[in-house]
Amino acid sequence: MTQDPTIQHQLRAIVDAARERRAEDVVVLDLTDVSSTLEYFVICTATAGLQLNAVQENIREKAQAAGLPRPSVEGPSERWLLLAFGGSVVVHIMTKDAREYYDLEGLWSDARVLDFPEIHA
Repeated sequence: MTQDPTIQHQLRAIVDAARERRAEDVVVLDLTDVSSTLEYFVICTATAGLQLNAVQENIREKAQAAGLPRPSVEGPSERWLLLAFGGSVVVHIMTKDAREYYDLEGLWSDARVLDFPEIHA
């Protein structure tokens, strides 16, 4: 399946923004073939509190600069924050414990994982 270059650019902006704030284990799932309502999940791990907030702020800023709409925010809690950019991209910023507990990658194991290698300056 050929990917829209605009969504690729937007997903790359989100992945890079998460990594800039030291989020770990950033994964992008393509849900277009396995869900009728969801398109992409970006899942990453951050420590609670300050880092979770820093990751969220940077993603929000960079995603909007890449053309995504202003996100709705679910949560926030000390363990998990969700940013929904319209119906196309949902970002889950989770602590390690929450990520292991909810196991979104396992739940959506039939989704395709998209590769966004780290860019080293």
